[in-house]
Amino acid sequence: MLELYNSAVSTCSQKVRLTLAEKKLTFIDRQINFKDNEHLSPWYLALNQNGVVPTLLHDGQIITDSSVINEYLEEVFAPAQLVPHEPHERARMRIWRQYIDEVPTTAIRPPSYNAFVASIWAHLPDEEWEAHKARLPLRKHLYNRMTRQGFAQHEIDESHEKLRQCLERMERSLEGGPWLVGEAFTLADISLAPTLARMEDIGIAHLWQDLPLVVSWYARIQQRPSFSKAFYPGSRRLSSAC
Repeated sequence: MLELYNSAVSTCSQKVRLTLAEKKLTFIDRQINFKDNEHLSPWYLALNQNGVVPTLLHDGQIITDSSVINEYLEEVFAPAQLVPHEPHERARMRIWRQYIDEVPTTAIRPPSYNAFVASIWAHLPDEEWEAHKARLPLRKHLYNRMTRQGFAQHEIDESHEKLRQCLERMERSLEGGPWLVGEAFTLADISLAPTLARMEDIGIAHLWQDLPLVVSWYARIQQRPSFSKAFYPGSRRLSSAC
C-alpha cells in the first residue's frame, strides 16, 4: 500500500505525484492542511520530523524528501523507467536533480511567498508571528529573512537571477534532445516541471519566453497524461511548506 501525505499546491508534492502518475501507481491521497498547521502537529512530526511535505508510506515504511521518494519509487516499482540505464546518462540526470534541488527549488520560494503567502501573515500579531516561526523545524531561518509583507526586492531579484540561470542551462542541455538528458524522459524533467508551473502561476513565465527549447519542453511536459493527474483542479495555488 502507498500513502502520500501531501498538499495539492506544494511543488514538492507535485513532483512526487508526477512520478506516481508516470509509473501508473495508485495511492491513498492524504492531504495536509497547512492553514491548521497540521504539518507541525505531533502526529505528523512523528512521520516527518522536518515538518514539510510530502511523506510517503509504503507498507508502513516511511520515506521523506521528494527526490528520495522519487528514486525510491523508481527502484521499487519497475514500470516506466525514469532513470537512464547507461551510467554516464544516469550521472547526468543526477547532476541535474542535485542542481534543481539546490537552485531553482529554493529560488522559487521568495517570489512564491510574496505572491500568495505573505497576505496570510500580514495581520498576525507580532507574538503569534514569532511563535509560528519558532515552531518551524526547517523553514524558521527562511521566514526570518522576510517580514509579514514578504521578501525584500533584492531577494526577489536574486531569485529571478537564479531562475534565469536555470532556464539558460535548460536551453543549452535541450540542444541534445527533447528532454534534459537526451532522448529519455527522466526524474530530472519531473523535478523541474513544478518550478516552471509555479513560475507560470505567479506571472514570471516571461523569464523563458525567449528560450524556444524551454518553451517546447514545457509544452511537451503539459501534454503528458501525468501532468493533468499531478496538477489536478485546485493544485495551481501556493503552499508555504514544501
